[in-house]
Amino acid sequence: MILVTGATGFIGHALCAELYGENRTLRAVTRGGAPGYPFADTASVGEIGPTTEWGSALVGVDTVIHLAGLAHASPKLQRAAQNRYRDVNALGAAHLARQAAAKGVRRFVYLSTAKVCGDSTQNRSFDETDVSDSKDPYTVSKREAEKLLRNVAAETGLEMVILRPPLVYGPGVKANFLRLMEWVWSGAPLPLEKVNNQRSLIYVGNLVNAIIACIEHPAAVGKTFLVSDNEDVSTPELIRRIACALDAKPARLFPCPPVLLRVGARLTGKQEEAERLLGSLVVDSSKIQRELGWKPPYTMEQGLKETARWFQERGGHA
Repeated sequence: MILVTGATGFIGHALCAELYGENRTLRAVTRGGAPGYPFADTASVGEIGPTTEWGSALVGVDTVIHLAGLAHASPKLQRAAQNRYRDVNALGAAHLARQAAAKGVRRFVYLSTAKVCGDSTQNRSFDETDVSDSKDPYTVSKREAEKLLRNVAAETGLEMVILRPPLVYGPGVKANFLRLMEWVWSGAPLPLEKVNNQRSLIYVGNLVNAIIACIEHPAAVGKTFLVSDNEDVSTPELIRRIACALDAKPARLFPCPPVLLRVGARLTGKQEEAERLLGSLVVDSSKIQRELGWKPPYTMEQGLKETARWFQERGGHA
């Protein structure tokens, strides 16, 4: 049996649906209430942290896929909740792994983030050896989680696999990518034509496929993998592709020096949001392709089309 935490989330929903389609025996974990999966065994564990009781949820489980965690928030909110990030994302993950090992779970697949490698790339892409020294509480908590999980694996023999995706998009996406789609859909002019960056992304269908590849592949044990669509794009190119996928009016881009956009972002306290549009973050996903023979089954064009279909079915908003 496969236990999935964060089963009601954006990635969890897609993963559970795919596992069900493969006739896998599945247990979906929620914090409370029905997850909306009539096909899955379910378990409610309440809040995730260093004292969560996982015992009954782990009965009969062979593999844990740990997606749940405290999501990335604004810098202000992160600073206010720094200890909570650590409790949920780091100590909570390690606590689950120890209980899983004690219950005889064979493999533990952990969804980390490419931000563990760093916030931006300059002259080369990130690989799995890169580790950020960022003090950002979210990144710190995910970095510590990886370290603690490797320790648990070394002490218990639990087969550990860590995946580091960049920005994930697809049906059900929220936050910045959804806002970008709303901007494009509205036809609002965007001052991003002169942005000359490169960013890696991953379609949720590709990420789900990579997670499933890590469930049983013997070469995955003890490894950390960066994953992406293997197609890196600039922000203007992404906007044009989104417009095409939406079959909307051509993207309305106009030039503005990126340095002025950064100044404006700093004055308004929007530096982090601006950097996602102006900066580069490229990951090298060749390791998982080389060692597991994995390749993204969907192109970015296909992923954006599916995302656009979902977006339009909801009337052009979340």
